[in-house]
Amino acid sequence: MIYVRDVMTENVKTTPVKATIREAAKEMTRWKIGSLVITDGKKPVGIITEGDISKAVARGHDPAKTLVSLQKKKLVTVEPGERIEVAAKIMASAGVKKLPVMEGTNLVGMITQTDIVNSSFALVTSLKEMVQARYRPPDFEM
Repeated sequence: MIYVRDVMTENVKTTPVKATIREAAKEMTRWKIGSLVITDGKKPVGIITEGDISKAVARGHDPAKTLVSLQKKKLVTVEPGERIEVAAKIMASAGVKKLPVMEGTNLVGMITQTDIVNSSFALVTSLKEMVQARYRPPDFEM
């Protein structure tokens, strides 16, 4: 079995609840990432994505004045000891592509749909290699 802790990213970038969406966009660009966890102090309270920023701009919000707290999505999380299949189901039912990983009240990682797909692909590849290594075609000597 593969667990969330096995495939999650540990160094999660955050932004304070009082940050503007422009500041969030700059941080995402700087770190080459697509989302930030919004924090109130050290407590995770939401998540903002590139899509949220695009929608805010399209709706006419001023990126320099609009706070990330106005754009945040409800924080849906998963625990590091959960199986990735469960994380995938949570993502599907919540309609999200990224899940902050929480251990109690502490943010310890982030898992994305891409992480799950990549780990599943690696598992299928490994299984294929195992099957091929064990399969020996019959010897048809004449």
